[in-house]
Amino acid sequence: MTTTSAETTVVPPSRARSATATATVRRKQGFQHGGWFIAPFLLLFVLFVIWPLVRGIYLSFTDANISGESASFVGLDNYREALGDAAMWDALGHSAYFTLLVVPCITVLAFFLAMLAHHIERGKWLWRLCFFVPFLLPSTVAANLWQWLFTQGIGLFNETFGLTTPWLTDKSYAMLAIVIETLWWTVGFAFLLYLAALQGIPVHLYEAAKLDGANAWHRMVHITLPMLRNITGLVIALQILASLQLFDQAVVMMDFSPGPELSTRSFVQYTLEQGFTSYRVGYASAMSIIFFVIIAAVALGRMVLLRNREEGTR
Repeated sequence: MTTTSAETTVVPPSRARSATATATVRRKQGFQHGGWFIAPFLLLFVLFVIWPLVRGIYLSFTDANISGESASFVGLDNYREALGDAAMWDALGHSAYFTLLVVPCITVLAFFLAMLAHHIERGKWLWRLCFFVPFLLPSTVAANLWQWLFTQGIGLFNETFGLTTPWLTDKSYAMLAIVIETLWWTVGFAFLLYLAALQGIPVHLYEAAKLDGANAWHRMVHITLPMLRNITGLVIALQILASLQLFDQAVVMMDFSPGPELSTRSFVQYTLEQGFTSYRVGYASAMSIIFFVIIAAVALGRMVLLRNREEGTR
């Protein structure tokens, strides 16, 4: 029997158990039907992400080679050798140096391009298209284009600015050439993120600031930048993870070589050299796991900093 009053309603235990059982059945049915929709993704995820990762971890403890011969267990020998490999640390240093050059430049450049495309009145669609289209090019196409632009003697870059700089043959300029190409090629993605975030800032905030006498600089510093704090953190994190994995543009622009005096050989390129040139699959797998740990540590560090910042603003 159900007793009702002005404040509470008492449900009989039998009816409560029935409602709970019904909800449980519905959840199971929903999972059964929904499972068919996520099954293809889970299958591909396990096949192309989980299994290669597990296989790579296993190979890193063996002396496996590309010839397919039976591999023997060597324990942590590959990791000890990798941690003492000066060439590996040099390659990691090149990737870190490239990251330090690219990430700040792309973040600042993308922000100002987004501000320009957001506030310009005439031909707004054309500006947005021009800033984003390079990002749609395949990496090899962009790298080949800039390789031609930087080629000494016939390159358009030196001819336009009256330079004689050996961009691709001097170790002092080779990495800088790759950085310039990367900025042109990938800034469109960060630009798009900033542009979307700018369009989400409420207009009334700027109107109120104008009424208070704030000029354009004050509005940008006190309204735009704080409102874009989260998207800036996202852009920086994504660019760090992408830049540390430098490979395509460096290899293509340097004609599949490690560059002058090994100055552009990245960590990924050195790993592939060990696996497919020296045929040391086990050693290359150990290097890949080390690199995976570094990437995971960077991502985890970004998450911790973001959480601490959010807790500090509460």
